[in-house]
Amino acid sequence: MLRFALFALLTSASVIATPLRSEPGRAAEIAQRFSDRRVAPHHVMVLAHRGGWLENGKPVRAENSRAAIENAIAMGVEMVEIDVRKSADGELVVMHDSWLDRTTTCKGEVERQSLRQIQQCRLVVEGSRPTMETVPTLRDLLLVARGRIMVNIDNKLGLDAVAEYAALARELGMERDVVVKENIWNESRLAAVKSALKPGVRFMPVLADDAVRSPGFATEVAESFDSTALEIVVWRQPDAPTLDGGPLFTPAMQAAYANSNQHVVVDTLSIVNTPGGLLAGGRGDRLGVGADLPGEAYGFWLDRGATMIHTDEPKAVIGWLEAEGRRIPYGLTN
Repeated sequence: MLRFALFALLTSASVIATPLRSEPGRAAEIAQRFSDRRVAPHHVMVLAHRGGWLENGKPVRAENSRAAIENAIAMGVEMVEIDVRKSADGELVVMHDSWLDRTTTCKGEVERQSLRQIQQCRLVVEGSRPTMETVPTLRDLLLVARGRIMVNIDNKLGLDAVAEYAALARELGMERDVVVKENIWNESRLAAVKSALKPGVRFMPVLADDAVRSPGFATEVAESFDSTALEIVVWRQPDAPTLDGGPLFTPAMQAAYANSNQHVVVDTLSIVNTPGGLLAGGRGDRLGVGADLPGEAYGFWLDRGATMIHTDEPKAVIGWLEAEGRRIPYGLTN
């Protein structure tokens, strides 16, 4: 049982340095830090959205691609978020949209195409050029990541797919490194997710404050799973940046976070087809990178208990965190 309390306010680290990027044992230390926040309490972890595809607000790599993951590893990201769908013949493929049109050279619904058809498509840097990469399967990208970086699966399928993720993670020996997340918004959804979870993968519940307004329910969710992180989506304050963080960052919630060994993951990315100011209460990547006010964006959430940033701008976020002394090099905490 987890206590729903996740992190004390971060203080500056005494060491400012570039993380060691790919030395042997780093992946195991990432998993250790993710499992136990006390291992490096002043260190803020970074989760790269869709593998890490943006820089300064512009697509520079194909999302959910091998190239994106390789780049994330090179820059020192701890975890990449990827999206999983299924082909017509039941293969797990990595694709954000339900259609191929935006991110590949092909058109049509993913679920209506066989794996063979899908793998004839090349990934596209959005709004720009095709790459030489084909659409990867989940197995493909897990093999790229294995022993190097953790993987967060955004499940675009039903809860039944969790068993497939768990089986694949066990087969590849990645039980510690694969984290599946699911949004939870009410009691019936909570019960459904609990019954769907299978041994073989870690789990991270997601709470969004457009649906969850009660600290009591948030506490119940966090105490219902043997997870080491809770992802929080702040949607409120469309007209101006939030001043208090909203209902999931009340003083009582912050105090609860401070007493827990869980990570608090805050989403600072923007969502396709929604006003960018909504996510992170207007204190996300668009403010931190687009307006060059990282302290008003990322610093705001760290001051309220966040220990992990889920971002479209991992390069900029890591650079700012290092300058603030909030990154502890790997290899120094064993």
